[in-house]
Amino acid sequence: MIHATLFGESSFFLWHAVPIVIAISLVYGATRHELMGHILYSAYRTALWILGFVAVIAVILIVISWMV
Repeated sequence: MIHATLFGESSFFLWHAVPIVIAISLVYGATRHELMGHILYSAYRTALWILGFVAVIAVILIVISWMV
């Protein structure tokens, strides 16, 4: 039996998350600020927060899958 590597078969679908994270971050930043510099800085911080949160959840799920 051949086992798929971590994100091996589904890594193509992970690329769909990149434009979604960018769009969400920019819209969230634009609702909080009016100046472009502030919007971009807020979008950057929001994108890092979202990606960090997703990474933590992924690590938790990987650990749980190893335990099962």
